[in-house]
Amino acid sequence: MRSDISGGRGPIEAVVFDVGGVLLDWNPRHLYRKLFADEAEMEWFLAEVCSPAWHVPHDWGVSTAASCAELVSGYPQFSELIWAWSTRSEEMIGGVDAGSVEILRAVRETGLPCYALTNMEAETYPLRLERFPFLSWFDGTVVSGREGVAKPDLAIFTRLLDRFGLEPRTTLMIDDTHENLETARTLGIQTALFRSSRQLRAELETAGVLPRSLAASNGESEQKAENRLLGAGHRAHEQ
Repeated sequence: MRSDISGGRGPIEAVVFDVGGVLLDWNPRHLYRKLFADEAEMEWFLAEVCSPAWHVPHDWGVSTAASCAELVSGYPQFSELIWAWSTRSEEMIGGVDAGSVEILRAVRETGLPCYALTNMEAETYPLRLERFPFLSWFDGTVVSGREGVAKPDLAIFTRLLDRFGLEPRTTLMIDDTHENLETARTLGIQTALFRSSRQLRAELETAGVLPRSLAASNGESEQKAENRLLGAGHRAHEQ
């Protein structure tokens, strides 16, 4: 299997994980499906009221309580729904990607230092740190809401590198967003686009970051054996 890790063939000496979308399943729909009976109405609300553009400043450090209060003044009919964004934020977490957490554990066990670079509100990070123990496994974490700058802005990547003394060409960034990885690559950071924990593990094994798993080795052996049998069958047929 070809590795999609890009940015160079140099050794990887540190691994940086995104949190939401890689380790945690964050989506406001996990909360708002509890509050709307109609899916279309929910989608309208999340597009027009508590919209992605409205949410962006939270990742830059703006208090969700302050922005909810301001938004309610313009949409008083949606007051309860808007305030839920701030008061019930933890219900936006749909769960943990267990496979990704196991990858984090496996990378740490190799001795490579691991870091987190996450777009997250300043006030929600302590709640998630307490709720999900694996968030304390990192050798260092940069949280956008605490920094006043968020991905994909170049400044937060340089802050990560400078704060922890990381060399870009030997650092691997794992993220589920193309735009974030494009910024990382401009700094010379190696990158891996996260699509699933299975895909990520395969790429890390191919790149030599993780040792080949027994299952992967067995799978390769079985595939080679199957190919040999197919080849023998074709030759017999031709004869």
